Amino acid sequence: MRPHRFIDTDAGLREALDQLEGEPRYALDTEFHRERTYWPKAALLQLAWPGHLILVDPLELDLTPLAELMNSESVGVLHAASQDLEVLELACGASPRHLFDTQIAAGFLGMSTPSLAALHERELGVQLPKGNRLTDWLERPLRPAQLDYAAADVERLLEIHDLLSAQLNERGRMPWAEEEFNILLARDRGPRDPLEAWRKIKEARHLKGTALTIARTIAAWRERRAAEIDQPVRFVLSDIAIVAISQSAPNDAESLGKVRGVDRGMAKGVLGEQILRAVHEGSVDDWRPPLSNRPKENAKDIRPAVALVAAWVNQLARDEALDPALLATRADVEALVRGDEDARLASGWRGEMAGEPITRLVAGDVALAFEDGNVVLEERSRNRIG
Repeated sequence: MRPHRFIDTDAGLREALDQLEGEPRYALDTEFHRERTYWPKAALLQLAWPGHLILVDPLELDLTPLAELMNSESVGVLHAASQDLEVLELACGASPRHLFDTQIAAGFLGMSTPSLAALHERELGVQLPKGNRLTDWLERPLRPAQLDYAAADVERLLEIHDLLSAQLNERGRMPWAEEEFNILLARDRGPRDPLEAWRKIKEARHLKGTALTIARTIAAWRERRAAEIDQPVRFVLSDIAIVAISQSAPNDAESLGKVRGVDRGMAKGVLGEQILRAVHEGSVDDWRPPLSNRPKENAKDIRPAVALVAAWVNQLARDEALDPALLATRADVEALVRGDEDARLASGWRGEMAGEPITRLVAGDVALAFEDGNVVLEERSRNRIG
């Protein structure tokens, strides 16, 4: 284990950032918790660059100065960066201007959503420490073993960056990876739209009519309330309670208190009044979920094509040493077969590799066949059997 410094003062962070200035790249990781909060809470930040490895304590200092590094020309090397980017934007108001995500990069080299430990084993032949994976990073003081565990996540990340970059350049796939990095950076990480919160409630998807509009308004109220008090949505009101309220549509505190999952004390208080107001709003709302651009019978017609195309896409990904999920999800296939203008498979490297052949397949110009246990695309003979 390389020596590392624990920084818990603003002056210490300022000194480290001054040392980092002008470096072409840095490795970064965060430890955070959100089990008991709505917003992720940064508990530790790890930074490494040649000759330096620091662990920064966000519980003791202000991370705002990190924005200077994030907005610089230096490349931030992270693994599975999506949640780290959210944490950084909340903690310092910025995320890396330039990003290299080692998990995404590995997907372009045949690894399927690899963990950081798997990547270390494959690329470096080393094993990361395992003992503190489920540690409470908000505890203080952190033990030496915990600090070593956190430091290991960035200690050799720049070495992995070198190895993956060389392989991507050798295969001509660096532009593909950079395209995905930029898509990740451009993704909206702002507050979730409360009016879309109902979609995360599995049972709500089966509701119809007024019950669905009520579920939508109550889920939106819950989302706003959870963000306001910084608690998980389930601590505010359970999914079961939202569905039960939506189905029964109570109009007073007494009937609300009888609904499954609703505390009687809550029903009679200020929160109960807010829930009842959301029930009323939903009951008079004329909102309806957006209908598909195409009739349902057409959606059924594409199912056989989607299943066949998805099988070929998976085979293509394996043949090309790509993570299948990186090439296309089933939803991506459906969007292209359906003819959506914004289908991911219709443009960029995906369009070149898979989109154009799929378009020809759907048009009937080529056909799929099984050969040696694989699904292959071939020119169509147009000689029907039977």
